[in-house]
Amino acid sequence: MDGIEKDLQGRVEVVRLDLADKLGKEIASRYDVRGSPTTLVVNGDGDVIYRHVGIPSRTKVVAQATA
Repeated sequence: MDGIEKDLQGRVEVVRLDLADKLGKEIASRYDVRGSPTTLVVNGDGDVIYRHVGIPSRTKVVAQATA
């Protein structure tokens, strides 16, 4: 568990996907992921409310996930 997961534990679900497996490929296609790493914050309706390609800012991800 890294810092983002610790910061969000009990408040939101953090999911990590492997883009080489079937589920990872399906999710990447659904959310138009074109690079790795890509961080997405998805709301309860399935809408992307934050997207970042590259190493994410822990502070920004936590802020967006808890907004």
